[in-house]
Amino acid sequence: MANVQTQTTIIPHSQAPYVTRTYPNESELDIKLQYAAVAQAAWRKRPLTERIEIGHKFVSVFKAIGDDEQKALHLELTLQMGRPVSQVPGEIRGFLSRAEYMLSIAESCLSDVSLKDTDLPGFRRYIKREPLGVVFVIAPWNYPYLVTINSVLPAIVAGNAVLLKPSPQTPVVAERFVDALHKAGVPEDLVQVLHLSPSLTTYVVQHTLVDFVSFTGSVVGGQAVERAAVEAAGFKGVALELGGKDPAYVRSDADLKYTVAELMDGAMFNSGQSCCAIERIYVHESVYDEFVTQYVDLVKKYVMGDPTKPETSLGPVVSVASAEKIRKQVADAVKAGATALILEDLFPIAQPGTAYVAPQVLVNVNHTMDIMMEETFGPVIGIQKVSSDEEAIRLMNDSPYGLTASVWTNAQENPDSEQAFLHIVDELHTGTVFLNRCDVLDPALSWTGVKNSGRGVSLSKFGYDQLTRAKSVHMKIKTA
Repeated sequence: MANVQTQTTIIPHSQAPYVTRTYPNESELDIKLQYAAVAQAAWRKRPLTERIEIGHKFVSVFKAIGDDEQKALHLELTLQMGRPVSQVPGEIRGFLSRAEYMLSIAESCLSDVSLKDTDLPGFRRYIKREPLGVVFVIAPWNYPYLVTINSVLPAIVAGNAVLLKPSPQTPVVAERFVDALHKAGVPEDLVQVLHLSPSLTTYVVQHTLVDFVSFTGSVVGGQAVERAAVEAAGFKGVALELGGKDPAYVRSDADLKYTVAELMDGAMFNSGQSCCAIERIYVHESVYDEFVTQYVDLVKKYVMGDPTKPETSLGPVVSVASAEKIRKQVADAVKAGATALILEDLFPIAQPGTAYVAPQVLVNVNHTMDIMMEETFGPVIGIQKVSSDEEAIRLMNDSPYGLTASVWTNAQENPDSEQAFLHIVDELHTGTVFLNRCDVLDPALSWTGVKNSGRGVSLSKFGYDQLTRAKSVHMKIKTA
């Protein structure tokens, strides 16, 4: 940041400035919030079918983007946060698919709930879903399209206004996102982008015109948002999607070739910068050595380099500061007895003082090490040997986080393995449990976490519940 009035986005791989944005002052924010509240009062009266139709038009705006503009969109995301440009189209496809699903269930989720089947003669009862009002969305940089769609579009369709604060790393994504909403017919005052300093973010969280806050980011950031909301007047809702230290457990009958490839991608894609990235792997002792050998061989095939080049498969992490933190976690683990299996010479671009971090596989790890307990958010994985399902369950639960977990076993061929998986599901303290997949969101399923991974729900029908309030209507029509 140049000074307290502006923010500057730094390109991760070159460390050159990309864009600068100016912060509003508190008086300007007051006006923006007043406009949002007025717009919301009118928007909530628009028929639900009309709001859904505008949502479909929003999707169409993105689908209508021509080839040249698509390439520009992909490149601008790469320049902002460092993901290889060849991998950006997957996020755009996923974000549009997610939007379409949430629109497809909107009417059933937001329509009145009739109780006519149990109404007594002369009575009518039903439950309405009402919008909360003005929703403040604080979005992250790591998957800015995918995460923003989780809350912004459902909030608008449900009848709310949205103030969207993007990460300083990805301001252009939010501006493009909101511009598409405006082109689709969403009133300009109803959804606005706010570039804010930490102190201004607190000001908006605590503002009397803000009814709900949806935050995605770090545990420290979530604690700050929660604290600000609690200290504000009244009682406003807060949803927190925070960090993860997501485990995978490879059972003895897992399809190793398939499992190794999936878990490498789950740990390393986006340079490991995903809240639900695989950050620790527990492997049954009977297949441990072969699993590690295959895993290391596959990691060595990554092409690390300039993320704007099509051949690059692994780019930098988001910042030099993040890179140094990751390197320290690896160095501390090695100092404590872990063994690093990837020679850094294989990735010569990954030098201190840059945002490039060489992918690393660590063995001889244990739960006294931060590498197995604290979020890494980088292309690093610790692999630990286990002797039973019970040991794996204990270690998977031994974490301050609980976002997702995955189990890898041959349920197709072995009915006992499916039953073992279902037992593990019941024992794990986590928001989502996968069988033979990881690091993926299905919009039909609720996205939620436990412990330090946060509180609240996005996606699925429960995502709409979070962005609305129930109003009960109890009518006695016959009085005589």
